[in-house]
Amino acid sequence: MVSSWHFAPFVIFFAGALAALLVPGRLRPVVMLAVPVLGALNLYALPAATTLDIPLLGYYLSLLRIDKLSLLFGYLFHLAMLLGVIFSLHVQDRLQHVSALVYAGSALGAVFAGDLITLFIFWEVMAVSSSFLILARRTERATGAAMRYLLIQVLSGVILLSGVLIRARATGSIAFGPIGLDAGLAAWLIFLAFGIKSCFPFLHNWLTDAYPEATPTGTVFLSAFTTKVAVYALARSFAGTELLVYIGAAMTMFPIFFAVIENDLRRVLAYSLINQVGFMVCGIGIGTALAINGAVSHAFNDVVFKGLLFMSMGAVLYRTGKINGTDLGGLYKTMPKTAGLCIVGAASISAFPLFSGFVSKSMVMVAALEEHHPVVWLALLFASAGVFHHAGIKIPYFAFFAHDSGLRPREAPANMLVAMGLAAAVCIFNGTYPWLLYSLLPLPVDYHPYTAAHVLTQSQLLFFSALAFVWLQLKGLYPPELRGVNLDAEWTYRKALPGLALAVASASRALYGRIVGRAVHSLDGVSRELYRHHGPKGILGRQWPTGNMAFWMTLLLGASLLIYYV
Repeated sequence: MVSSWHFAPFVIFFAGALAALLVPGRLRPVVMLAVPVLGALNLYALPAATTLDIPLLGYYLSLLRIDKLSLLFGYLFHLAMLLGVIFSLHVQDRLQHVSALVYAGSALGAVFAGDLITLFIFWEVMAVSSSFLILARRTERATGAAMRYLLIQVLSGVILLSGVLIRARATGSIAFGPIGLDAGLAAWLIFLAFGIKSCFPFLHNWLTDAYPEATPTGTVFLSAFTTKVAVYALARSFAGTELLVYIGAAMTMFPIFFAVIENDLRRVLAYSLINQVGFMVCGIGIGTALAINGAVSHAFNDVVFKGLLFMSMGAVLYRTGKINGTDLGGLYKTMPKTAGLCIVGAASISAFPLFSGFVSKSMVMVAALEEHHPVVWLALLFASAGVFHHAGIKIPYFAFFAHDSGLRPREAPANMLVAMGLAAAVCIFNGTYPWLLYSLLPLPVDYHPYTAAHVLTQSQLLFFSALAFVWLQLKGLYPPELRGVNLDAEWTYRKALPGLALAVASASRALYGRIVGRAVHSLDGVSRELYRHHGPKGILGRQWPTGNMAFWMTLLLGASLLIYYV
């Protein structure tokens, strides 16, 4: 049970959202900063065996379940919220403040949920609250993206609820724990719901569509919670599911091709986010202690270094109003601090030695080799080189060091620099001293990242990847930054399927018109023939003399008698 001076983590965030809604604008930053700090202290003080169960319709809803897996994500979300709040202190938009607090609180509610009904409730609150961070940009594109985002997120919740209800009816249990795909339709529905929010291939475009349209600060919050809650849910319920190994491997590779040709740098980071989640999904699918620890630790590091990259691009967007690579370049001259901090994030996501990605991503790759998945290991190796191209090099290069765009914006505001500086410090600390992070992992850790073989292999990979980028640039073979729209899987249901439906409808209308036209023409012909024979001048309609009638009646009677007797 929760003691009188302890609270479920989401309670503090929801109370903070209410306070942010009611207090005057000058006090709102104080509330925003106090919430993650007080929440972290409350979480740290919660006893390990703390539970909070309430009865409902014959079931017990478990609002609080604490173990090492949920605790790590709990600390991570408090850290992400603190960084996001500091980054957005200059914002005076009450809508964004309240939405961010509710969004983070519902993410905490989801990771500490002990049953699937509670998970579903927070799953849907996350969907609604996060959509306001996109709507808050108040542009036509943002509104359209927010509506599509909300539709997909709510659909995920409906699928989740369907699976939960079927499972509850079949087993009598709503426990949020290991499931496995061999549990029938319910398991597949729950798996699909988690897969939508994890951005499985062909289910991923809600992220690349919506995140780049959010506000500069809203994208930082969005990058931290939704996909990581889905990763947590997969780790909780489907660890060791082999299908996830291949789904994760595919996720690490396909975004690279889109990111390389994408012009919008925040959309490049959105594709990169899917790429990094692919490593986590693959590790969960492998299911060994090393792989699970690698997936979870990489989730922790990804929130920080991806948040740092989104912050740096948010600062660029805030100062210049532009985010396309074709419109930027040369910003290092007036935004050198932002450029330097962006490079730290780029080095971290690229897994440079002494940076955070190096100590977590490799755990998944080593686990793939140990479990005899050499093809998957090669896919992850390719993805590691690719992420250095599109996030490690492309983002800082085209934003800060490519052609001189002539833009001379001021340096990012102080609060943005502080948030980026803290995120960069965490990236470097976790990369140089990973043992604190390893101590928080859910399973015992027996892994040493700084071996000669690992350092040498990763350094060679990064060196040759950089060499390839430089060579392609010098030869003019690297895909140029072009203004345009890149087609992705969403084209099938946003353009192709509606177009096909319109074509079928048009063809159906034409066919219907032809059928009806022919039928009318045939009926008209029949009508004319009937009129010709039965009309006033027709042979069957005109008046006949009495003698003729008597003759024909006698003839017909004789024929009938003849046929009868013969």
